[in-house]
This record gives sequence, structure tokens and C-alpha cells, in this order.
Amino acid sequence: MSENPGFTRQTLVAQALGHVDPINGALVPPIHLATTYIRDPDNQYRSGFIYGRPDNATVREAEAIIAMLEGAAGAMVLGSGMSAALAVFMALRPGDHAIIPTVMYWGLRNWLINDAVEWGLKIELVDTTDLAALQAAIRPGETKLIWLETPSNPMWTVSDIAAIAVIAHAAGARLAVDSTCATPLLTQPLALGADIVMHSATKYLNGHSDVIAGALATARLDDFWGRIERVRRNFGQILGPLEAYLLIRGMRTLPLRVAAACAGAMELALRFSNHAAVAEVLYPGLESHPEHAIAKRQMQGGFGGMLSIRLRGGEAAAIKAAAEVKLWKRATSLGGVESLIEHRASIEGAGSPCPPDLLRLSVGSETVDDLYGDLDHAMR
Repeated sequence: MSENPGFTRQTLVAQALGHVDPINGALVPPIHLATTYIRDPDNQYRSGFIYGRPDNATVREAEAIIAMLEGAAGAMVLGSGMSAALAVFMALRPGDHAIIPTVMYWGLRNWLINDAVEWGLKIELVDTTDLAALQAAIRPGETKLIWLETPSNPMWTVSDIAAIAVIAHAAGARLAVDSTCATPLLTQPLALGADIVMHSATKYLNGHSDVIAGALATARLDDFWGRIERVRRNFGQILGPLEAYLLIRGMRTLPLRVAAACAGAMELALRFSNHAAVAEVLYPGLESHPEHAIAKRQMQGGFGGMLSIRLRGGEAAAIKAAAEVKLWKRATSLGGVESLIEHRASIEGAGSPCPPDLLRLSVGSETVDDLYGDLDHAMR
């Protein structure tokens, strides 16, 4: 089925690219657990598989689906979202300058600020919603990577991928986009000019809170992509076959889950915008959002299932509300079928750019009335 370009991405992903087992006709892809493979009599590997650390058949199937979703020349899955992101930075050369957002996933932000220097990298934080500031941060001949996260976690600011791609390429740099929260269904960074897309596949791509995985997709199979592949192989970062199978299983329902999450988040954003206890709702789908026009242009079919609310009562009120909920689950992560709530400043700790009065909400598949009623009661 993957050879028929007339089918939509929703159809292709629902059927896992139409895989049918050639031996028994099974519609569900098998799990290939082998770690080693038989050589041909002349010591060649014409099957294409040599050893389990750099390659696996189930992994390849997951990568084919992600490449289709992103319109990519190639994709790879890794053992976590963090390992996927780090593989991109590890593929840079010592002395390279990289620009990253001031607001982004805190785990990667901390590594880049505190540890990237050990790899000889020069890291600079910039508000990537400010194109003038971004342009001013470019170091001619040194800047080799601009890293975006859009919408950004947990403030949900939106960066203009197409405009920043122009800036990056004019400087001879690559543009990589963490599109975890947008998912391939809402934003197509490669079509907007990005060179690499990254996902924490733990989140929406899997969607069931039972797999840790990361994914990368590339616009071109070039030397830089080859360096990323070597990082994955040499550091043993490939995803296990069972996890790859579960990731395939999760992606088959991705369009349904994302649509439900977007609809729920939009409705909750509107309701909480009029709540007496809420000082501000951060959600790019609201017309009051500073980057709403950009989000409307580069996000198709919805504005994501993530939003944050800031409480009038400050940090104490936010922590108390999170403690009082019954339906929302107090847990780290996002993108699952269950709705999660988190006081991010407590999790991120010292140096976090997250306001202490902020609660991050990941909207799942429950009914909006139930979710709103539970948090409304907690805030009261």
C-alpha cells in the first residue's frame, strides 16, 4: 500500500503502511528479536542485516512510518527522545556554535548548558520567536545548528519555522525542529524548510505511556545524517524491537488521538480563559496568543493537546490545585490517552524559566466536561 501515493497519511498510518506478513498473511507486523544473522557462504550479508545493535527489521518498519508521516528522505528511531536530540548535537564538530531556545524541554536544556562544553560545543540561548534577536546571534562561519522547539514546553510559544529556515541556511547552518507536541499531523517542519525533525516518540507517536523512544527524520541523506547514524550505532542508542513494535501499534491510532487531544485542549483553553482562578491561559489556538497568526499558518488541523494555565493565587494555589485533582493524573510526560497535570517549576528546579504559578496540562481522551469539572473543583 505504501507504493500508492493517492492514500492519505491517516490511511497509511492506520494500516502501518499496509504491511502483510508474506509467510502467514498476518496484518500485524512481527517482532524481530534476533541479535545476529547468518552470513552468506562468501561472508557477505545480502539480507541487509548484520547485527542487532545498528539495525533491526521491526525498527525499520517503525522508521518507514515516521518517514512517511514527515515526508522525509529517511528516519531513525532511538532509545529515547533525549538520545535522539543528543545524537544531533553529538554529530556537530568541536568548536561549532549552536543556537537553542530560551524555553524548551528542560532535560535537553540542562545538558546543553552544563555538559555540551565537554564536547567542545558553543551553546547560545535565544528567544527564537524574535527573528531579529535570532539573526543577531548568528556567528558567521561558526553557527552550524539552530534548534527550535515549537510549540515550546511549557510556555507554548511558537517559532516561525519557514522564516528561521531562511536565516539558518543563509548562515550555512542546519535547522532542527523538536516537533514533539505538534506531531507530524499538525506541523510539517521539513516542508517548511527544516533539515531535521526530532520527536520524543514516548509522547504522541506512541501515545500509551508504555514506551520510551525517540525519532529523527531528515530532509536529505547527507553526510551530517550519516554522522548521526554513526552516533546511534557507536553509542548503542537503537530502539529495542519490542519497543519498536509498540511504537508501530501506537502510531496506528495517532490521527484519532491527536484530533481528540486538540479538540479537548481548545475547549479547555476557552473555558479556563473565563475562570475566576486563572490569570492566563497559554495555548497557541487562542486568538490572544502572541504567535497565534504563525501557529495558524504552520499548524494544520489543530493547535495541539498541550496548554498551561497560570493561577491568580500564585505558586501555592497552583501546587494545591494539582494536589486536589482526582481525574487528572499528577505525572511527568504528555501525549498519552490519560490527561496529566504538573507543576513544572517544582520539577525543573533552580534556573527554570517556568513561572511558579503555572500548571502544565496534557489533554487526553477523556470528556472535556469531566476534565474541566475536576480541575474547576480543585481550583475552588
